[in-house]
Amino acid sequence: MRSVNDWFGSYSADHQNPINRLIHWICVPAILWAAIAALWLIPVSPSIGRPGFWCGLVMVGALSFYWRLSRPLGVAMLLVFVLLGLLTEGLYRSLGASQLLWLAIGVFVIAWIGQFVGHIIEGKRPSFFTDLAYLLIGPAWLTGKIMRRIGVAY
Repeated sequence: MRSVNDWFGSYSADHQNPINRLIHWICVPAILWAAIAALWLIPVSPSIGRPGFWCGLVMVGALSFYWRLSRPLGVAMLLVFVLLGLLTEGLYRSLGASQLLWLAIGVFVIAWIGQFVGHIIEGKRPSFFTDLAYLLIGPAWLTGKIMRRIGVAY
């Protein structure tokens, strides 16, 4: 398995343009939230769980990937997932499933358009075209930048 520095170095190489980086700071968290919200809404039998059950399982899988890359990064991504999960639960309770789904779809589509505009500006294809694991690296790359800014090594 590649190291966290290998993943981040490769991802950074595809994200040099300051406008593309700014777009990523907005769109990557938006896409992550939209994916969490969509997964939250997958029906689950009350006998095994409640709304968000399947999302929680996917988060555990993603966290195992992050944990293997770096324990501090895994803890940081756990915090990100908890915060986005709490946001999603609050929106689920206030908007209801149908409205939350439409909001998630809208955010997802607009954020992906933003991502592709950023990559047109960058002049490079999105990293996930070479390896789907980059879909997990994007949020971790931003989280890693925050960690470095506050003096936490990943």
